[in-house]
Amino acid sequence: MTQKFKITIPLAILVTLITVIYQRSTGPTYPKKVMIGEGDAAVKVKFPRSHGGSTGAPVDVPKVSKNMQGTITYKRYPTNDAWTTVALKDEGNFLRFDLPNQPPAGKLMYYLTLNIDGKVQNIASVKDPIFIRYKGEVPTYILAPHIFFMFLSMLLSALALFEAAFETNSFTKISYYVTGCLMFGGMVLGPLVQKFAFGVYWAGFPFDWDLTDNKLLIMVIFWSIAAILNYRKPNRVATVIAGLVLFCMYAIPHSTMGSQYDYEKGSVEIKDGFKDKV
Repeated sequence: MTQKFKITIPLAILVTLITVIYQRSTGPTYPKKVMIGEGDAAVKVKFPRSHGGSTGAPVDVPKVSKNMQGTITYKRYPTNDAWTTVALKDEGNFLRFDLPNQPPAGKLMYYLTLNIDGKVQNIASVKDPIFIRYKGEVPTYILAPHIFFMFLSMLLSALALFEAAFETNSFTKISYYVTGCLMFGGMVLGPLVQKFAFGVYWAGFPFDWDLTDNKLLIMVIFWSIAAILNYRKPNRVATVIAGLVLFCMYAIPHSTMGSQYDYEKGSVEIKDGFKDKV
């Protein structure tokens, strides 16, 4: 059997879309969503947990009432700094404050106290704050192809997996494309993204334990083995295993156990991810 593309391509697209949506909705760097206000006036607000570039991180809270004020309290993490509390600036339809910029991989933790028509609403707290990690600005000409080839490797991986499951002959060639996309998008462009964002090219094994880098390394190893075995003789089992391993890696929320700036040492280290529970 040559191929089953009429069946496997839609399945691969579906699995890839589900995985992308899952990745976009999980992980410690995606915005924390909170409802503020009451009744019909309530709105969903996104509070940043990641910020790139050299500017402060804007925290914007829409005014759900004309009689609305608020404060934001923040400190560097992990440090013994005292908490700093600042009033949110009234900018018409929004209350706003720009959290101060930090070094790449530097973190702040913060929470807000809002007063809406005399009623107090707390957004996070001292015991359960919101964490935000800073990163350097990654040029689009590096970031865009990196994202494209990583998503393409995901799509082709699903396609190869399903083609192998249907016992066709096409999965061997697709496995070469998957490996190529992972090599270029992950092992070539990935370190460049990491360097611009956090100041290091590679923070995975054997130098450190950044989980994102290590997930990539595991995917590359399994798909390289599958491609080599397929070059010698079509190997369905190796292809299916490599495909399953890739999607298991993507099942781990993005940026878990990521880089973290140590303010005392003045260097980037790998910690146990964010402490945020959401």
